[in-house]
Amino acid sequence: MKTRNDIRNIAIIAHVDHGKTTLVDQLLKQSGTFRENEQVEERAMDSNAIEKERGITILAKNTAINYNDKRINIMDTPGHADFGGEVERIMKMVDGVLLVVDAYEGCMPQTRFVLKKALEQNLTPIVVVNKIDRDFARPAEVVDEVIDLFIDLGANEDQLEFPVVYASAINGTASMDAEKQDENMVSLFETIIETIPAPVDNSEEPLQFQVTMLDYNDYVGRIGIGRVFRGTMKVGQQVALMKLDGSVKQFRVTKMFGFLGLKRTEIQEAKAGDLIAVSGMEEINVGETVCPIENQEALPILRIDEPTLQMTFLVNNSPFAGREGKFVTSRKIEERLKSELETDVSLRVEDTDSPDVWIVSGRGELHLSILIENMRREGYELQVSKPEVIIRDIDGVRSEPMERVQIDVPEEYTGAVMESIGERKGEMLNMTNNGSGQVRLEFLVPARGLIGYTTEFLSQTRGYGIINHSFDSYAPMAQGQVGGRRQGVLVSMETGKSSQYGIMQVEDRGTIFVEPGTEIYEGMIVGEHTRDNDLSVNITKMKQQTNVRSATKDTTVTMKKPRIMTLEEALEYLNDDEYCELTPESIRLRKKILNKSEREREEKRRKLAAK
Repeated sequence: MKTRNDIRNIAIIAHVDHGKTTLVDQLLKQSGTFRENEQVEERAMDSNAIEKERGITILAKNTAINYNDKRINIMDTPGHADFGGEVERIMKMVDGVLLVVDAYEGCMPQTRFVLKKALEQNLTPIVVVNKIDRDFARPAEVVDEVIDLFIDLGANEDQLEFPVVYASAINGTASMDAEKQDENMVSLFETIIETIPAPVDNSEEPLQFQVTMLDYNDYVGRIGIGRVFRGTMKVGQQVALMKLDGSVKQFRVTKMFGFLGLKRTEIQEAKAGDLIAVSGMEEINVGETVCPIENQEALPILRIDEPTLQMTFLVNNSPFAGREGKFVTSRKIEERLKSELETDVSLRVEDTDSPDVWIVSGRGELHLSILIENMRREGYELQVSKPEVIIRDIDGVRSEPMERVQIDVPEEYTGAVMESIGERKGEMLNMTNNGSGQVRLEFLVPARGLIGYTTEFLSQTRGYGIINHSFDSYAPMAQGQVGGRRQGVLVSMETGKSSQYGIMQVEDRGTIFVEPGTEIYEGMIVGEHTRDNDLSVNITKMKQQTNVRSATKDTTVTMKKPRIMTLEEALEYLNDDEYCELTPESIRLRKKILNKSEREREEKRRKLAAK
């Protein structure tokens, strides 16, 4: 079988924050892909503003480097399971993977998730033990953990014969020896060339090109990124696009791009094994196959894991609607959600009976909150409901998504964590104490039990705990109450501006969420009650001005700092009868029914119906 020895196609996979993107930076720099005087910023592959701020990769990116006389195509993939849809498609484009594992943390839930996907595609692995320069690095134990994980996931004998490279991506060094580092990453480059199989060269056969990612450009429209699996593709060629619904469309290839470094370069021809971007087809989608008109043979459709979480998106109808956003109408919001579907294959948007309401489903809270954050930054104004897990009927049994949770905590907090996870119907799988006072706990927990758990977990462990979780499987629904918020809320009964005096009057009733001078409206949530019921409060109250001086006038009164929530915290905090109002400038929590007496009537009606 003929192969193209001048090319290697690899994906870099790892748990979030184990150093994938930093490793790609070093490979780009050391391969001589950039000019000597070219300015390259850190984590150059994370191009999106939110990726830069949070230090996470959201969208898979591709790049290529030249090493000696070989071209290495590299796919940098996200570590979060919420973006697993990206990881699964990338596995189809490559022949091998670099599994990056932190030399201190070892195998984490997403390490398991991404490796499972790679082994299912029968890809050749190379293990990179990164951050070897960290204090308390334990490379030997981490390699043992990786071997156990491979065996646990049913790897075959060939896959178990993986090479291990020890690296420090931040310092740009690597070696085959855990004890000492070489001055550069040559050993990693050489291992990639020797270990990863070269693509099969069947460029004489009829063309097959499959789209695995989408991009959009104002000048050329939709761009399909993917791999040429066989044959040759040329600019100007008339080809057939095999659609997912079985129909066939013809189009002409107007432009083709290859990748090198961070740039796309126009090319005239691509052969089997090349990763390229193609423009000229307006309606191309992920998973569709491009082939010759006279030889229409589609590749198998890419399977993407279904969404596990859904939220209701609504047009903002609060008293402050339209004040801060640029796009507030249902038409604009619908257009934006539909355009997101063009590039995000893991997302689903369903219409409802109302033209102002949509059900949006995704792979997790982070997946949906990134979409909401992007919309806010673009000037959209909307409301969302509490995230809910998607219940499925599997063989006549109501089943819910289960998450595999891994928790690292100091020993003294293990009891509290185990108790709180138990209340959320979690089942313990494993507990390891590595002797340094840190304990690693593994659980299987219903996904709905984890909604809103992070805040409770951080206060339980005084901020020292680390929690990671990823989707495991669907299982029969746990009975009874699972998770949910225990505390009631403080709800404003007036519209106006919050005052320092008003806030101080109710401070002892709970935790306040707003600062003095914030505009509030009736029905808006302004704090958390210390008890489990909701309480209506007036924090717009001003102090009566009189000309009588009080005896305690000179005593200084200090006000507690309000708890200002991030977008994720606000979404997690929501209850069934609440919305989160989102505008480019504000995140507000509110009751669905703003008027106090109407809310009480509705509550009575609900209790009667429940009887």
